[in-house]
Amino acid sequence: MLQDVERVLISEAEMQKRIREMGAQISQDYEGKDLVVVGILKGAALFCSDLFRSITIPVELDFMRISSYGASTKSTGVHRVLLDLDYSLEDKHVLIVEDIVDTGLTIKFLLGYLGQRHPASLRTATLLDKPSRRKPEAAVPIDYRGFEVPDEFVCGNGLDYAEKYRNLRDIVILKPSVYSK
Repeated sequence: MLQDVERVLISEAEMQKRIREMGAQISQDYEGKDLVVVGILKGAALFCSDLFRSITIPVELDFMRISSYGASTKSTGVHRVLLDLDYSLEDKHVLIVEDIVDTGLTIKFLLGYLGQRHPASLRTATLLDKPSRRKPEAAVPIDYRGFEVPDEFVCGNGLDYAEKYRNLRDIVILKPSVYSK
């Protein structure tokens, strides 16, 4: 697996430091509020877990699974809800936790989809942001951002290519030969 890595973009130590900072900010911003963290599977599972443990206020956790990529490196733009929430969001403050925001289409979809459930507020957190790929029609707010990354194919810490490489501890750039076969 490591033979497929071109280079490490963000080390595990850098990531964990930033996630703790994000958790502290979220804890401060939501102090005294009824917060629900919604992790988007599968990619955000590891980041969401680390972020959730960094939040120091009472908080609920739920997960959704959305499909827009399949086995491709590019989003299809069509979103399907494969797993929905167990909890009501009415009058609760909701934080959507994503692994990466690139085109912005998935976050835009989620904001609309979850916004129909009448939350008190709806905000977003992402480990990685790739603004160079943002679609004009999906110019959505990213309230908590871990790292801005270049327009390269990244894997690790939950992010995959064809369901592989999620277990890498660092965020890495794969060799183009891996995903252009």
